[in-house]
Formats: sequence, structure tokens, C-alpha cells
Amino acid sequence: MLSLSPLISILFGQSSCHGNFSNFGLCLAVINIWMALISTRKVFLQPHIVKSYLHGCVMASAIQKTALISWHGSEFSVEESFHRFQVLDIFCKLNQFVNFQPFSSSTHPERICWEVSSHAILLRKLEVALEDRQLDEAWVTFNDFKSLYGFPIDSLMSRLITELSYSSDPYWLQKACTLVLQISKEKANLLKTEVLTKLAISLARAQMPIPASMILRVMLERENIPPVSVLQLIFLHMVKTEIGAYLASNFLIQICDYFLHLSAKRSEHRKMIKPDTMTFNLVLDACVRFKSSLKGQEILEWMSQISVIADAHSIIIISQIYEINGLRDEIKKLKDHIDRVSAPFVCHYRQFYDCLLNLHFKFDDLDAATKLLLDMNGFWGSVPSTKPREEMQKPYLVSIGSQNLRAGLKLQIVPELLQKDSAIQLEDKTEFVIFKNGKLLPSNRALAKLIHCYKRHQRITEISKVLVSMQKVFQTLGGSNLCSDVIDACIRLGWLETAHDVLEDTEEAGIPVGLTAYMVLLTSYYSQGMSKEAEAVLRQLRKAGLESNLPGEIAASAGLSETTESISSSVTASDLADFLVQEVREEKAIPPIIYELNSSIYFFCKAKMMGDALRSYRKVQMMGIQPTVQTFSFLVYGYSSLERYRDITVLWGDIKRHMKSRNIVVSRDLYELLLMNFIRGGYFERVMEVVGYMKDQNMYTDKWMYKCEFLKLHKNLYKGVRLSEARNEVQRKRLEFVQKFRRWVDID
Repeated sequence: MLSLSPLISILFGQSSCHGNFSNFGLCLAVINIWMALISTRKVFLQPHIVKSYLHGCVMASAIQKTALISWHGSEFSVEESFHRFQVLDIFCKLNQFVNFQPFSSSTHPERICWEVSSHAILLRKLEVALEDRQLDEAWVTFNDFKSLYGFPIDSLMSRLITELSYSSDPYWLQKACTLVLQISKEKANLLKTEVLTKLAISLARAQMPIPASMILRVMLERENIPPVSVLQLIFLHMVKTEIGAYLASNFLIQICDYFLHLSAKRSEHRKMIKPDTMTFNLVLDACVRFKSSLKGQEILEWMSQISVIADAHSIIIISQIYEINGLRDEIKKLKDHIDRVSAPFVCHYRQFYDCLLNLHFKFDDLDAATKLLLDMNGFWGSVPSTKPREEMQKPYLVSIGSQNLRAGLKLQIVPELLQKDSAIQLEDKTEFVIFKNGKLLPSNRALAKLIHCYKRHQRITEISKVLVSMQKVFQTLGGSNLCSDVIDACIRLGWLETAHDVLEDTEEAGIPVGLTAYMVLLTSYYSQGMSKEAEAVLRQLRKAGLESNLPGEIAASAGLSETTESISSSVTASDLADFLVQEVREEKAIPPIIYELNSSIYFFCKAKMMGDALRSYRKVQMMGIQPTVQTFSFLVYGYSSLERYRDITVLWGDIKRHMKSRNIVVSRDLYELLLMNFIRGGYFERVMEVVGYMKDQNMYTDKWMYKCEFLKLHKNLYKGVRLSEARNEVQRKRLEFVQKFRRWVDID
């Protein structure tokens, strides 16, 4: 057994060193033997030595006077160990041990270069740990090597990052991300594109969107963006969470901006990195799911700028974004093309008409809603399309904003283009329009809204005609008796006169109603003491041949139990009455006029007619209507397009007043829009104020994006200037907020 007692005695003072120098020479020999064993890795095969003496690994460089000590005990510190090696080295020099021959099996022993030996030992140890996939061992060895010699060679660094990427443990994935960020600052040439791509995929799969976005941005700074197919895979995982969708949206915008500024000479590179339709669909769909409609609107415009075609999935998502933002005129432009699609696409566009119908109701446009419901019944099937398939695949241009703007954006759409391998699974939310037997029909909720609107506008006679027209379609499809359901629902809400009017109009149209509807209305009249109206119903009933000549009271009495059962069965068969009750309770949640005014503001802002937009906004204030998030967002977009950042600060004051009175809940999209414009305008006090509001609401902030915007516009702003050097109080205050911002985004 190899004994290290003399070495321990000398190094740690556990025995006297007053003997002759031969003992000391023996100690040096033992040190060399020990180091030689380490270099052959035999020491690791003798755990009794490690456990008995050092419980670790000791390496020293006598030439460079450095040492690496891994010690897991509690009897001495690393600093003390370094000091003792230095003392030992000085002692050797004072006593002229310069020709000491270290241990060697050769007959001509050679001097060992301790620095080269430890360098090779650590590299070999790192290689073995990576081969064995011992991440703990590899990470410790890497840190030991880096503290002595800096980063290893690029191939070894790539292997280390790759092995960390293959781990499913978030701890190691985060270590890999941190390591990449460190390398990008200190020695960026060590990073390989394929290694970064693997890491980004692994982070996205592990639902770590923040580190994944950091790796993607490192790649963007190096102009080594992954191919579109890989980017789709990363986005597919990122958009599963709200923060991931937010970061994916911002990164997609950065890619589009980079693409637009890329030289036309690099055509192959442009082609490889250009986001395609599916990439946009993934992000746009996430914007809808997480109610980030303003961000979706921005991405939609980028889609237009880089000439990406919107397919059938895109059109559905775009219509949902327009619906949330209240942009009915924009979705109506799409309708002109959707109405002409062939019959196989009818089912797909059910959600599109659902969005449009909902907007008609929000605008309280009863005529438009009625026309859409009636038109949907006869859109398809009667006249087959005569256009060849190739022509149907050609893109149409749809303007965004005013159609009369020369520099306005145009969106390319192909309504009959569907991706076969699309990763998008659109949520099949049925609200106002249903699909049955090849036809688009109104749901009971849509009917409830329609009836309530006609009742509120006192246009009861018109609703009957609409119902009669719809009833014919319902009957051909084997549906329920629509008019009877409406009569029952009106009676349940106490709208007896409305129910009676519908009953009469239905009779005149020659549509049979059935005994149940008569008896329900008759019983309700008698229960309300309205005998005159009850007699009128009895006359109608007899005229229809559904009742013999009996006195009114007898007829009502005889039908009472039957009517009660009929009411019960009617309610269970149709939930129309429940929806109608809900509509009455939710009446005027948001006044329809705000949608009209917001549409005007949006139109004027897109046309850069801010004077007209401001007049519409003042009208909102004068009418005492509470503005929405869209109201302020459209105005900020308009001012931003003209670089009128000071006006945005004034608007921010209005927003804060409405927030203080709890009239509005500001979304992340609006906060981000304000932040970006305040950074561009150099209003850093406002920037930090908005950041404070976002912190109070626990909103994640994409500091990287704000940092890039700052460095692009204000890289040298007050750089190196101290507060004491400010010329006046205004400059001192501005400098203070600039410094706060720089610290917040980690520039300084």
C-alpha cells in the first residue's frame, strides 16, 4: 500500500520538519509518485487511499505555484492548502532542490511539467465524464479547468453543451443556457449553430420558454437563425404557455424585422429563414387563446409586410383577432371572398361567420345580423362554382385599414388553401353558428340575441317574418319547430304579446304551430287574468281546427294539466328560453356606440389622420362613455406611426386616470406598446413608471427586447456620466432614470 504519511506530515504540520533534508526529499518524491498515479488515473481505483487521507483529489503545479484541491472534509481550507504549497515551493528553492528528478519508470527520468500535466488531466477527466454521461463530474471538472485555463477547445465545449441539452432535468438545461450566455459574451466563436439549435429545442420541450427565447436570440445576434421547420417545432412547444406565447410572438417580430433588412444579395439565406404560414398560424392562434389580440394584430401586419400568404386556418384566426378588437369593417372585407368558397369549405368557415355575427350584435346592427342569418341558408349548393381549381388557389389581396391608402398594407389570402400537415388545432367553439347537414344555421344563443334585439327596438312584426324564413330551412333539415320554441321562450319571460304576435304571423304564413304553443299561451293568459286575449287565442285555435266549440273557461281548464307538461317538455327540448333570460340580464354590458367610435379611431389612425382620430376620442369623453383598451391602443399606434411620442405621454395620463377609477384593466399588450414607444422617445421616467405597474400586476416583461431597442437607439446615452456631473436638476433626474433602466435590463 502506498503511504502518504510523510507528505501529510509536511503539508499539514502534523509531524516535525526539523530532520535532515533527506526526509524532505522523500516527501517530494512521494508527491511526485502521487501525481504520477493521478495522471494514470490509478488513484481513482484506490478508494482506500482517497478515503483515508484526502477524501478527494490533490494536484499541484510546482512550476507555476498553483494547486487545485478538491476537499470534502472539514479540517482544512483551500486557501490554507494553496499557502502550504507555496511555502513548500519556496523551501525547495531556498535549499536548491532544482535538480530533483521526479519519479519515473524510465532509466532516464525526465522532469514533469506540472502545468501541462494538470491541463491534460482535467481535459481527459472531462472527456471521460462526458463519455460516461456523468454530468455532475463533467460540470465540476469543467469549472476546475475554466478557473485555471479558461474555456476548453470548441469541440469539447460543444460536447458539454450537447450532453447538458440531452438531459430532461431543468437544472442541467438551465446550466446549459447560462453557459451559452456566458460564452457568447466572452468567446462567441466556441458556439456552434447546431449545438444551439439542439439546446433551444430541449428547452422548449421542457416548457422553459424564457431560456429557449434567450438561446434563439443569441442565434439571431449571430445571424444563425434555425431553419423554419425547426423554428416551428420550437414555437409549437413555446406557445403552450402564456409567457411562451408572448416570447414567441416577440421573437417572430424580431425575425420579420431582420428579414426585411436583410440584403437581397443573400437570397438563399432569406429563403431559409423566412417564416411561413404555419409559423404565423402557431403564434396567431396562441395570441387568440391567451387574449393577446393587440399583439396578434401587430403580427398580422408583419405577415403582410413580408408577403406570407394566409391560408384557410389563418383566415379563421384573423377573424377571431378582428372580433376581439371590434374591427367589423376588417372582417367584412374578408367576407367578400369567403362567401365564394366551394361547398366542402362551408364547415371550416363556420367560425368565421360566428365571429362576424357576434360583431353585428356588438354593434347592435340588427339589420346586418338578420341579413347574415338569412344569407347563410342559401350561400352554398344552389350554384356550383365554375372557376377552375388552379384559379381558386390564387391569392387575393385584402387591405388592412383604409382601402384608399397608397402605402397601406395588403394581406394575401387563399381561402381554399389548407395545410395537410398543419399543427394547428383550432378550438371548435360553437357560439352563434352551427353546421348541420351541409348548412350553416343559427344556434339558440344567436336566436336569443336576435329576439332580444328586435324586442328592444320594438320591431316585433319583423321578427316573425325572419323566423318564418328560417323555419322553412329548419324543417327541411329535420330540425325542431323553431316558431314554437320562440313562442315558448317569450311566454317564459312574460312577453305574452310578443308570443301572440309570432303565433299569428306563423299562422298567416301557413306554417303549422301545433296544439302545445296555443295551450301554453292560453294558460298564461288565464293565469294573468287576461281573459280577452285568451278568447282571441281560443278563436285562433278553433280556426285552426285544433279545438271543438267549448266555452273558454272549460277549454282552458281542460288543457291546464296538458299545458303544464308541454311547458316542461318544451324547456327541456330547447334551451332558447335560458339564453333569452341570460341576454336580458346581460343587457348593455358595453354600449354599442364604443365599437363604432373605436372603428373610426382605428380607421383614422391607419390613415395617419390623427386630428380626426382625436376628435372621435373627444367624442367618447363628451358622451361619458368608458374607453376600452382598444381605444387607447389604436391611438398609441397612430401617434407611434408619426413618431409623436410626446402625445403618447399625454395619453398615458388619461390611461392612468381611468385605471385609478377602475374603469379599465390595462392588458400586457398595451403596457408593452407604451414601453416600446417611451423607450423610442427617450421618456425613461415614463418607462420605469410603466414597469412599476407591470410589476404590481405580476406581469412578465421581456427585458431582452427592451434592451435591444435601447441599444439600437440610445446606446451611448449618458454612458459613463455620473449624477454629480449633471448640469441641472432636469438632466440629473433624466440621468437617474436612464441609469435605472440600464440596470433593469442588465446593460451595466
